[in-house]
Amino acid sequence: MVGKTYRFAIIEQLLADGIRYMFGNPGTVEQGFLDALWDYPELKYILTLQETVAVMAADGYARATGNVAIVQLHSTPGVGNGIGALYQAKRGHSPLVVIGGDSGVKYQGLDAQMAGDLVAMAEPVTKWSTMVVDAASVLRVLRRAIKIASTPPRGPVYVCLPQDILDQPVVEPIRPTSIPSTRVRPDDETLKAAAQLLATAQKPMIFMGDGIAFSGAQAELTQVAEILGAEVWEADNGELNMSQAHPLYQGATGHMFGFQSKPILAKGDVNLVSGTYIVPEVFPELGDVFAPDAKVIHIDLNGYEIAKNHPVDIGIVSDPKLTLGRLAELLAEVLTPEQKAAAQKRVTEITNAKQAKLQADLAHDREIRDDVPLHLSRFMEELAALLPEDAIIFDEALTNSPAIPRYRPTTQPRHYFLTRGGSLGVGIPGAIGAKLANPDKTVFGFTGDGGGMYTIQALWTAARHDVNAKFVVCNNRSYRILQYNIQQYWKEIEVPERDFPLSFDLSKPEIRFDEIARSMGVAAVRVEKPEQIVPAIQQALAHQGPFLIDLVLEGNVRPEMIGVRCGQ
Repeated sequence: MVGKTYRFAIIEQLLADGIRYMFGNPGTVEQGFLDALWDYPELKYILTLQETVAVMAADGYARATGNVAIVQLHSTPGVGNGIGALYQAKRGHSPLVVIGGDSGVKYQGLDAQMAGDLVAMAEPVTKWSTMVVDAASVLRVLRRAIKIASTPPRGPVYVCLPQDILDQPVVEPIRPTSIPSTRVRPDDETLKAAAQLLATAQKPMIFMGDGIAFSGAQAELTQVAEILGAEVWEADNGELNMSQAHPLYQGATGHMFGFQSKPILAKGDVNLVSGTYIVPEVFPELGDVFAPDAKVIHIDLNGYEIAKNHPVDIGIVSDPKLTLGRLAELLAEVLTPEQKAAAQKRVTEITNAKQAKLQADLAHDREIRDDVPLHLSRFMEELAALLPEDAIIFDEALTNSPAIPRYRPTTQPRHYFLTRGGSLGVGIPGAIGAKLANPDKTVFGFTGDGGGMYTIQALWTAARHDVNAKFVVCNNRSYRILQYNIQQYWKEIEVPERDFPLSFDLSKPEIRFDEIARSMGVAAVRVEKPEQIVPAIQQALAHQGPFLIDLVLEGNVRPEMIGVRCGQ
């Protein structure tokens, strides 16, 4: 590194850590190390037109690979633009390392143009936020950032690298980052106590989240569920933590209202929680959520989440894969023949109930199958028959999401990603990141019309870099989720239903996603009728390059009222 400056060294450090993509939007104060990228063609820069897209595409890439992704942001305005997406990444535990620019340490006393407390801005939406103020620690700090982002609870970090620091000569060696192992298991006495408690259950319940996927504990969790005959529910989930086709898998508890989740949480007499917390909702239940006298066992690598909001009887800070694997062995030993028979009876009952619900949902879908405007259920029925078995789905369909696993239940880890964290717009950029991580697999990204418009510039990035991902915009011309939520609010405050606020209505002027896509270099079709669905899917799959389907769905909209009602 003799004679080189840190604008080169940081790239060599990233390459030493196996990083091959950087997602960003350039600014003047980052020009030095962006110029240095010419010398390192093995590190590809994915250019986005807005910082939110950069963060969300990196989020998708990190989720699809399971590894750190690098984001480059400009100084104060750039960080500000990325805050919402960083919040999403933090809530979803995405291991992102955000490299931020700044004009220089020497200018910080002048309150110059674009000056700001960058570290403080990023701090609420990151695991760690820092600025390098001495060149002798650039690589040390960068390695620490990679380690912190990669270590449970994983999440984004922010490192500001001022330009005058990067122009200093290198005085540090480059070496791969040391990532500590978190493969830890509790003592057998603790696990035997948990097994004995679970063995007594008449109605065992399992609640799990993305800590299962991080640990690779899907098989062990499934084995425990099968031994116990327990319903398995997801909470705070975005990854595939259990096969969606498994008869014990029940879906998610919900993310909005605590009173909707409480009947599920209150079912069990012994509850096993792993890889999540209880309960991730916008309006959570303020009182107890489990049944009176119910027992709770909580296993997680993130000790902060254990007993955070509700008491537990046995809390275990450990790796879910090792812990659940040993727990399964102990359960097989301690369950009596009668308990094993009762568990198998529960498996049969849960299987039959899930199958009955599926058949009822499919029967309802058949009733509306030929409706115009369309329903996503018809589109998914056709798509499921045409998708390759190893296709990947990135799901930001929100209110339309239930139809996706109903027709295309995913069984393989890292083949289904659900939006998480609450920020809109991840569907298109997330699919771009997932496709970059899986160039040999078909990737479909679903978004809504509301969410799609948050990051529509991502289509340009897909065209620019020839990312062969496919996008579906569920275009119901509204913020449908807000319509659902206000209906619940009206019930709570006991007022009669009325027209939805027109601020939830996107029907006028009409948004033509197919035309927008084509203007950005992405091939597209608009689908409005049942007979158009299969040809559109076939065209998307055959097309070499990004492709968008503008899928017009049923919606509750009032375009005739827009511009008429005062104030709306």
